[in-house]
Amino acid sequence: MKKTESKIQAESYKWFTNTYCLKHHEPRCLMFSVPNELAGRNARATVFAKTLGLTAGVSDTIVMFPNQVIFLEFKTKTGRQSKKQKEFQYRVESLGQEYYIIRSVEEFKELITSKLV
Repeated sequence: MKKTESKIQAESYKWFTNTYCLKHHEPRCLMFSVPNELAGRNARATVFAKTLGLTAGVSDTIVMFPNQVIFLEFKTKTGRQSKKQKEFQYRVESLGQEYYIIRSVEEFKELITSKLV
């Protein structure tokens, strides 16, 4: 079964939350989404969102570990970044931060596990 970007992201989020973000986890990590696509539903909402800091191309999620933040963009096996997403990736990396394109839940789990060793 082919998975959509949103399904890969949702399954990854569920696994991460249950594995590293519950009250009894130490350290208790944090993963959250940046739902930019919601602002684009109508012009008025987009203008308002931009006044609050909406930035085109921002990664799908941001993950926080102790002393580290990573930016994750979820794509299918054949999915490609938009020009704005590439620009955002460049800005993140030029600031010394890490940006990853995730194409499967397994890839996500491997990355996270490697960061928390």
